[in-house]
Amino acid sequence: MATSSKAKKKTVRLASGRKRARQDVKLNAANTALRSKFRTVIKNVQKAVVSGDKAKAADLFKTAQAVIDSVADKGIFHKNKAARHKSRLSAKIKALAAPAA
Repeated sequence: MATSSKAKKKTVRLASGRKRARQDVKLNAANTALRSKFRTVIKNVQKAVVSGDKAKAADLFKTAQAVIDSVADKGIFHKNKAARHKSRLSAKIKALAAPAA
């Protein structure tokens, strides 16, 4: 059984199928970019939280909320996943103020 890890792509014969294949490449690239941006903004907020800078973390969280919501609206991630990430980041930011107070 000599199988490769990558699945062999079949050549599409119908014109509509070829067009769909072309569109899928563009959509995949767009979704990948948005997924990457989602991960990046979350990491930026987490880094600010770890450094202990509440003001910077809160500012980054405001920008991250827009990105997280847009990714959920486009259906790349489920809305509950987006809500979970926002909730956890918000809790971490609020926890920064608790020890100082």
